[in-house]
Amino acid sequence: MEERDGGNDNTFKDEISDEKGDDGITIENASVVRNDPVQDGTSPPKVDSPTESLHEKVQKQIIKEGYGKEPSKLSTCFLHYRAWVKSTLHKFEDTWQEQHPTELVLGKEKKQMAGLAIGVASMKSGEKALFHVGWEYGYGEEGSFSFPNVPPMADLLYEVELIGFDEVKEGKARSDMTVEERIEAADRRKKEGNALFSEEKLQEAMQQYEMAIAYMGDDFMFQLFGKYRDMALAVKNPCHLNMAQCLIKLKRYDEAIAQCTIVLSEDENNVKALFRRGKARAALGQTDSARDDLQKARKFAPDDKAVVRELKLLAEHEKEVYQKQKELYKGLFGPRPEPPEAKTSSKNFLVIFFAWFFSLFSRIFKRSGHKSD
Repeated sequence: MEERDGGNDNTFKDEISDEKGDDGITIENASVVRNDPVQDGTSPPKVDSPTESLHEKVQKQIIKEGYGKEPSKLSTCFLHYRAWVKSTLHKFEDTWQEQHPTELVLGKEKKQMAGLAIGVASMKSGEKALFHVGWEYGYGEEGSFSFPNVPPMADLLYEVELIGFDEVKEGKARSDMTVEERIEAADRRKKEGNALFSEEKLQEAMQQYEMAIAYMGDDFMFQLFGKYRDMALAVKNPCHLNMAQCLIKLKRYDEAIAQCTIVLSEDENNVKALFRRGKARAALGQTDSARDDLQKARKFAPDDKAVVRELKLLAEHEKEVYQKQKELYKGLFGPRPEPPEAKTSSKNFLVIFFAWFFSLFSRIFKRSGHKSD
């Protein structure tokens, strides 16, 4: 399926872009990708790896290895984390639940994030780790009684995943960038993701796509109108679509559907989003919804071979299911054969009954004959 990035080319000639992604579909450093099944996050993960002391008040245990190098001072880091009060295991923050990565500029973090920053500085892109942080490098002697709610002198636990980072000398945060700078940074990440996709490095590619999307969060998109919004969507939507393709390859169909739905909320007739959502829904057995998506995609791309092929596969699957159901229910409503045991029981009953009846009749007959004499 040939898919090109941007523009109005929504044709699908072959399965090429399923292999190469949008943009014809690199990672300098890596938004949210999880190789392992997601834990429920209600309590800190159990980690068996050795404990490394990063600082007198900050210890680290690696959950999942990363790749590449560690971020330098003033790098803009994108991460997800959960945080607990160590003594009570009260969870007070969870960016995974909020579905928005956190941005942290190393060396410019808030005082209460000092311990977290020390931990993040030791990480590589894609790495996940558990950090033990003393209260002196957390919310301090007074704690926090607003949001988040953290008691005084509370030691903390952080489960952190470093999505990736940008090394900008001045440590410029997203909020300090111009619209053009943010779109340019996102586009660079998207292209890096495309290169990784072409190498079949799906997890790393998704990290790049999600980081690109992080540059264009809801708060940023809400402020854009006209050509700037079009420019941002021309980068953002292909990232969602390429993430969906990665997720389909990884058989994470629910997540793929969510990515396509985001695109369709902006562009309800996007053929690629309809096609991939239909494909994911078909894989989950959601045949009615899959058919609706694929038929709508065919309406806007009637000659597209990939869409036609997927509709044909769906029809064949439905036919196969129908035949199986037909065989299954074939004898349910016809004459019900009597089980062999039942037949034997009935026959035995009749033999016993007639023997008893003959015996009774014989006795009556004898008595009648005796009286006649």
